[in-house]
Formats: sequence, C-alpha cells, structure tokens
Amino acid sequence: MDPRTIGILGGGQLGRMLLEAANNRNINIAILDKKGSPAKQINPTNLGVDGSFSDAQAIRRLARHCDILTVEIEHVDTQALEELEKESLSQGKKVEIQPSWQAIRTIQDKYLQKMTLERSGVATAKSLSVSSTEDVGSVAEVLGLPFMLKASKGAYDGRGNYPVNSREDIPLALEYLGGRPLYAEQWAHFTKELAVMVVKTKDEADTSRWKSFTVSYPTVETVHQDSICKLVYAPARGISAQVDQQAQQLARKAVATFRGKGIFGVEMFLLKDNSILVNEIAPRPHNSGHYTIEACRLSQYDTHLLAILDRPIPAKATELLKPAIMLNILGGADPSSYLKLANAADAIGAKVHLYGKGSATKGRKMGHLTIIADTMEEAEKDVESLISIANEIRAEKSTTGTSTLTSKISPLVGIITGSISDQPHLEACYKIFHDFDIPFEKGIKSAHRTPDAMAGYAKSASSRGIKVIVAAAGGAAHLPGMVAAFSKNVPVIGLPIKPSIGDGWDSLVSMTNMPGGCPVLTVGVNNAVNAALGAARILASWDEGLRMKVEGYVDNAASESLENDRKLQLERKE
Repeated sequence: MDPRTIGILGGGQLGRMLLEAANNRNINIAILDKKGSPAKQINPTNLGVDGSFSDAQAIRRLARHCDILTVEIEHVDTQALEELEKESLSQGKKVEIQPSWQAIRTIQDKYLQKMTLERSGVATAKSLSVSSTEDVGSVAEVLGLPFMLKASKGAYDGRGNYPVNSREDIPLALEYLGGRPLYAEQWAHFTKELAVMVVKTKDEADTSRWKSFTVSYPTVETVHQDSICKLVYAPARGISAQVDQQAQQLARKAVATFRGKGIFGVEMFLLKDNSILVNEIAPRPHNSGHYTIEACRLSQYDTHLLAILDRPIPAKATELLKPAIMLNILGGADPSSYLKLANAADAIGAKVHLYGKGSATKGRKMGHLTIIADTMEEAEKDVESLISIANEIRAEKSTTGTSTLTSKISPLVGIITGSISDQPHLEACYKIFHDFDIPFEKGIKSAHRTPDAMAGYAKSASSRGIKVIVAAAGGAAHLPGMVAAFSKNVPVIGLPIKPSIGDGWDSLVSMTNMPGGCPVLTVGVNNAVNAALGAARILASWDEGLRMKVEGYVDNAASESLENDRKLQLERKE
C-alpha cells in the first residue's frame, strides 16, 4: 500500500472508475465534489470535501488531506492550484499537482491549446481568434465556409460550438455563444475521428524527447452522435498499420508539449489523404479510453495512478489483448429507458458499467458497456442488437425539444412571440434548451392581433404541464404582462426585443413596470441566453440532472472569470 493520499478534483464517472482502480491497490483517495457524487458513493475511506472542484477554498481543504492532487475534469481553478503549489513548497510540505496546473490552464483555453500545439509543430486545424461580428466576417475570407465558431473555454460534448455554414449564421452564432472569448476553426473534412490515450511519465515539456517519457495505447475509432461520443472501436477499423503508428506518434508528441504526469486523451481527425490533425486534448482519463478496462493489460486508470505515483509502466501495459467495442449508455425520454440497454448488454455477456448518477435525463451519460471478442467482426455482430436499442432510446430523445405542440413528450417550457419577425432573436434560447435537453414548444400569440388565442394559451399552460413561459415582444411589448395575468400560477420570463424603431428601452420598461400581483421576470433587451438560463434554473429546482447541467454552466463561467482576473493581475505586475 502506498502511504500517500491522492486527491481527485471531481467525483463524476471518471473519478469513480479511477477510484475503482485505486481501491484494487489499497490507495487512499480523497474526493472533492458534491455529496453523493458517483465517486463518493464507492469511496471506502469517505475521505474528501463536499463542494465544487472550481472553488478555491474547497480545493485548499482537500489538499490538507493529500500528497498528490489530480483531476477528472479540466474545468478547475488553476489559479488556486498554482498558489497551493507555491505555498506548499514554502511550507516544506509539497503537494504535487498532476498533471501540472500549467498544462490544465493551457488546455482549458482551447484557442491557447491550439496555438501551443501549433508552436510545437503539432498538426492541428487552422484557428483564428475573433471578438466581433466584423472579425467573424473577415475570418470567413481566410478559413472559408463552413467553419466552426467555438467558445475558448467551458465547451464540452459539442456545447459551446456553433457551425457557421453561411454569413447569415454569424449573428446567431455570436448571440448563442453569449459574449464569451471565441475563436474560429477551419472545418476539417475528415473521413474518421480517431483517438489515442497517452501516458506521460515525467513532469516536463519537451517535444524533442517525446519517446522517452510517453507511452500510447492503440489508435481507436470514435463515432459521435449529437456531438456526444457514441461508440469506440479498438483498434480503429479500416486504417493501415502506418496510419495507426502515425496517430500514436502524433498523439505522443502533442502530449509531450505539456507539463505534468498521468493519462491524456487525444482526439484527432483522419483526413482523406491519410494525414492526421489533432482536434483536442484532455488532461485526464477520457471517454474514448473506457475500453481499456477490459481490453488492455492495464486500463487508462491503472496507468494514470502508476504515472502520478512515479511507479514504472510495464512494457506491455498498454497492449490490446482483444478487439473491443465500447458503447455509451445514454439517458432517454423515459428516465428508466437506459436500463433496457444495460439489461440487454448483461444478457449477451457484455461488461456493463453504470455510474450511479441517479436521475436520467435525455442524452446524459449514465454508463457504458464493452464487448470484447476474438475478432472485430465478432464484436460488431455482438454489438449490433445493442446499437439498435441505443438508437431506440435516442429516438425517444429526438421527440423532445421540438417546436410543435403535439410532441409525444410533454413540453415544460412555452416560448411565445407576438410576431414571426421576433423568431430569429430566439435561436440562442432554443439552442440552450436543446443543449440542456429541456422539452419546449413554440408559438405565436399576439396580445393585440389574437388576444383570445393568447388568453386561451396562457390559461391552459398549467394544465398542459408547462412550468415556465418565455414571452418575447418588442415595441409596446404587452405580451408578457398579459400572459402573466391569464396564466396565474406559471412564472413568465419577459424577453424584450429591439424593434425596428427605437432601442428596445420601451419594451424593457413595459415588462418591468407591472402592477403588484402580476410579476414578469424580465431579462435584458435581446438577451435570449439569460431568458433560457432563467427558465432552466426554475426547472432545475426539482430536476437533479438538469441542476447539474446548470451548475456546470455556472462553474464554467466562474472559472473563466477567475482566469480573466489572474491575467489582469499579471498585467498589473508587469
């Protein structure tokens, strides 16, 4: 038993599987996350702190119990980690942070990550920083169309990305991404998405010596659906041994760019000419590496622990023993439908991992399953029926968030405007509801042109299961107030729309100046993002899965603010 205690920032499914590997070695683990998080459910020592992994004070409390800190999610407070490392050195008790806070900080900022890789000679898609509509317009000239507009920070599973297919998409993309630091990335016309898990054994950054301190797992093929990893094929299908080696070498060089020890996930694009670009790097265990638990001599979690504890990585540790296919188990429209897939996997002898997340929501990762076989053909045959079930669950999910009032899934939010001309201003609102998997309905209900229809809609909202109404209007903007008067017990969020004449101030004031007893919760002019987030917060008060998504959004914004403050302090010192 190693006498040192490892602290994990984050207690989700990755932390849970890391803890399972640690338990097999009698390694003490302390966890920072909310009470009852997946990893905390199975921690035999109960060591840890209840709180957020982006909270500086909570990180300090965790560090008091630990010799080494590591992460299962990169959205942590790196400023707190930097200060903690310096303080521990001055006090004579070194708390190691692995991988380095410097690596985590760079990787958190995806544009900075791209620039760091580019400077190190690692092939990646061409990217440009943008800050305004004019910038994005000029970027289109350089990168061509389509291109991807991305938030530099806080994006995951496709959230925080917006494809720009034409110049008309630019205002909608900027509105949806909500004023965050952005960059534009050239569209990669790939034939396959590949991934390689890399173990880094030395805390140094030197791309010229990548062979001496990096070890890679085989190249795998990843298949994404709705911007979420659905399937992983190990080894990757239909690629040559040369491409496999090329991908592993590129991944190892990319990881060698960053300081710190441990496991890194490298996502890549295989292009038509068999060249490879690095897409993104994760400084932690990764969804594309789950297959290693059953299919390799040592899993990504095993080698991560060995690396940060300075134990040797055996020569054949990352060897693939048999072909494997990993399939994510996602939540569906029915909170229990994911169990149908888990039970079917059990029935054919697949290895099932459920994460203990409790409430299932549409698209939420509830677990994964792995099939191993003597050949890839056998594994593909075995997984076929399970993919069909996964597709059925996804079909349930696809009926949510629709714009019709006849959806099979009862909508929770009603989004109405007084005019069809107001609809473009709501695209960012719709996008957030889609991202948070909140079922909603659309409608046009004018307080002036169709007052009876508007009143009937508001009166029936509660009986139809509507929990929140977002009412958008410009000009006189009576719609939110009238809906609030008729709906009686359903909260109404007023979204002022800037009209063709004026600046929207009259619309804003008309919504805020309601008489006592008829509240309208009003956001800023054209601020569809806050309207959606406000509705999400109301719904999250009784939906645990949604609450976690909303809190994750807030945590990402907090991390971004802390990082901006850090940069400002550095500027002052200079």
